[in-house]
Amino acid sequence: MKVTVCAVGRLRKGPELDLISDYLERFSKAGRSYGLGPASVVEVEDKKNLGMEAEAVLLERAIPAGAVLVTLDERGDLVTSPEFAAKLAGWRDAGRDLAFVIGGADGIAPALRAKADWSLSFGKMVWPHMLVRVMLAEQLYRAGQILAGTPYHRA
Repeated sequence: MKVTVCAVGRLRKGPELDLISDYLERFSKAGRSYGLGPASVVEVEDKKNLGMEAEAVLLERAIPAGAVLVTLDERGDLVTSPEFAAKLAGWRDAGRDLAFVIGGADGIAPALRAKADWSLSFGKMVWPHMLVRVMLAEQLYRAGQILAGTPYHRA
């Protein structure tokens, strides 16, 4: 199951990028034997600052054909890490690839949100997009560890 994180904006070198790279690499390596990964990030940029609709067009181009579309949105479902892992396992077992979409500063255009197979929230607070990427990368790794039965997730 390939996992693609489609995000608006470009991360510069720094601690956030280091964390994302580390967690996605761990997810890809550890998950291989469980049918998870590889994971990659596709960044899109609305250089003309045309807003959510223009970002949505760029994001839709970045979503792999046939992938389950999951939006990261404050209005999405709040789930536990084991519930998230179970969702991933279900899509993996169905032979589906995944695309997680993280919008820009104004969020995700309503038309693109409406196309989502699922919407996920990391809480009712609004998070900076770079931190959402870090949190998603860690939760992907954690989900893989939960499915593998390792002690990484202690709940």
